[in-house]
Amino acid sequence: MSDPALALLVAFLGASVGSFLNVVAWRLPRLESLFFPASHCPRCGSSLAWYENLPVLGWLGRLGRCGHCRAPIALRYPLVELLTAGLWVAVLLARPAGMGAPPVWLLLPAGWLLVSWLIPLALIDCDHLWLPEPLCRWGLLLGLGSTAVLGLSQSAEHARALLFDHLLAAAIGLLAFEALSALGEWLIGQPALGLGDAKLTALLGAWLGLVGMGLAVALAVLAGALVGGAARLCGRLKPQQPFPFGPFLACGGLAVWLAGDAWWLQLQAALLSGVGL
Repeated sequence: MSDPALALLVAFLGASVGSFLNVVAWRLPRLESLFFPASHCPRCGSSLAWYENLPVLGWLGRLGRCGHCRAPIALRYPLVELLTAGLWVAVLLARPAGMGAPPVWLLLPAGWLLVSWLIPLALIDCDHLWLPEPLCRWGLLLGLGSTAVLGLSQSAEHARALLFDHLLAAAIGLLAFEALSALGEWLIGQPALGLGDAKLTALLGAWLGLVGMGLAVALAVLAGALVGGAARLCGRLKPQQPFPFGPFLACGGLAVWLAGDAWWLQLQAALLSGVGL
């Protein structure tokens, strides 16, 4: 990524996609159309002008308020746009091991698609403790389709090996998380994990392969334990109160895609050697 103009263009496109992802995260749980009506204030219903829809700049230009009724607009909207822009730029440098070594011009759209698919899933789970099954299912199919295309760009034999690995990862992720959920329900009377988490793990397996999925889940468990433990110590999370695990899975998956398997495996080895294991 030696061309700043390219990075700037990708950041703008990513922020624009992030603006749409905000719409998805708001409307999908409410069973509203993602395209009609046009963007509008949820309080007064006034449609937004084109310049009010500019990512980040539209929010800043209105000082975080609706230009009609002056109702506050959540800071989350520009933050999601900035996050998406940053991740799209980061994808320019990503070389995920789970896809082998395909041409960059094919790898980049796959990475942007994965980023743009995981963000609304994480947002919806944060808001509603729910991971929409259609998003998980289509994300899994897109992952397998991307694996096939990227594998075929290298060789037919490589494509078969990649597809087998990613199909196996998706199946293991789904079955393992469903088994953990059932075990938790048997032991403590309630599922340890939501079934949506199992479907999201299968999605990650379809994109990252067996090793990548395992690393993503390990990162998610570690981050979830740290954040959940801190929240309970601070009183923000009560005992037995559920909290969303999907965002941690999404972050783990993106971390593995962006940094590759090797970096995380080396870090894991260093940590284990540091504690004498």
